[in-house]
Amino acid sequence: MNSAVNFMAQPARQLTGDIRVPGDKSISHRSIMLGALADGTTRVHGFLHGDDCLATLNAFRAMGVNIDGPVNGEVIIHGVGIDGLKAPHHDLDMGNSGTSMRLMTGLMAGQSFDTTMVGDSSLMSRPMRRVTDPVTIMGADVSTIAGTAPVRITGGARLRGIDYKLPVASAQVKSCVLLAGLYAEGQTIVTELVPTRDHTERMLRCFGYEVHNPQPGVCSLMGGGRLSAAEVDVPADISSAAFFMVGSSIAENADINLRHVGINPTRTGIIDILRLMGADIRINNQCIVGDEPVADIRVRSAPLTGIRIPEELVPLAIDEFPAIFIAASCAEGETVLTGAEELRVKESDRIRVMADGLKVLGVDAVPTRSGIVIQGGNGFTEGTVDSCGDHRIAMSFVMASLRAAGDIIINDCANVDTSFPNFVSLAGQTGLAVDVDSQSRQHLSMGSYPGG
Repeated sequence: MNSAVNFMAQPARQLTGDIRVPGDKSISHRSIMLGALADGTTRVHGFLHGDDCLATLNAFRAMGVNIDGPVNGEVIIHGVGIDGLKAPHHDLDMGNSGTSMRLMTGLMAGQSFDTTMVGDSSLMSRPMRRVTDPVTIMGADVSTIAGTAPVRITGGARLRGIDYKLPVASAQVKSCVLLAGLYAEGQTIVTELVPTRDHTERMLRCFGYEVHNPQPGVCSLMGGGRLSAAEVDVPADISSAAFFMVGSSIAENADINLRHVGINPTRTGIIDILRLMGADIRINNQCIVGDEPVADIRVRSAPLTGIRIPEELVPLAIDEFPAIFIAASCAEGETVLTGAEELRVKESDRIRVMADGLKVLGVDAVPTRSGIVIQGGNGFTEGTVDSCGDHRIAMSFVMASLRAAGDIIINDCANVDTSFPNFVSLAGQTGLAVDVDSQSRQHLSMGSYPGG
């Protein structure tokens, strides 16, 4: 990955268009994992052709799974069955993808062969005990270096089902335990204090595996079953749509229609929070696609007001807070976020990095242990901010250009490719003016930003 990719976002005053953002990253990951373990051939439509999802795809190719594509979002997975994976000839490189490493810790715990998973410098510094601890309780032989990658798993362990209460609100931990439960003797039960995204449970059912919800916040499954191939339609990613939802809310005379977006109720915190701030958001053409709710989302300019963000909404918008901070900076009055400690262990410490960048752009932003306090209403000055290699921070500061007095230069943007490979071109189509520096143009010419 070329770390010299920098963006220059020039002031833009309008955002309009009818667009579809790339496929949902969470669902794309899971479609590869479960399709590889299923009996038969799985077809995936709308797959996210981003670096994170390709890391998952390539890991299963390395374990003997024949996968065709992706071509125009189409992937064909020739499943090898629940016990059909083969030992890779090298370490599995997860790149920047925490989802890949954490979910696959559960899957790899049940294999007969040894596995080592590594990643880039950001991923190698992120906490992994949250997934290695529960699978160790299940009987897996897992080791890390002081709780971080590389994650080494010794094959042949005999797993047993457990009743696990999540110590942190994390869909990745829940999914890891459930996926390990596929290989465990008996029943695996996961209890969460607050709801987190439920794509794993929904997709397991889509692949014919029984998952039970005996009461709210509890899910369970029995080990030893099999998965059947499925047809997967990946909706547009609400986390990617979030940038344009915020941009359309803060720009003058903006009107954006975002097509075929996944509106899973465990992911709609961004909509709830923006509406509490006064955003004009309308949900149209709702339907169900592959057990996932989907709709078109129309967002128009609206005066925003600062709020105290309800803590129960935090897990439902955990990936969207960098964009929400941009909205808060343009909202009249004070916005207060608490209960979001998880933001400090994402691709970057998103609380600190966003606060630093907002201060450079003239915003009064004070980080706290579990959140941030933002005094909004004045928009942004010009300046240079560092995304610290965090794709969501880079794209969020591009949206700040809609209310900026001058150019915003955003450094270290290469990882935008992990989740939104055509972001630059799509932003340009809607009225944003995003330029890429000369070193980055060389990066683009090698195909890192298809269509950009």
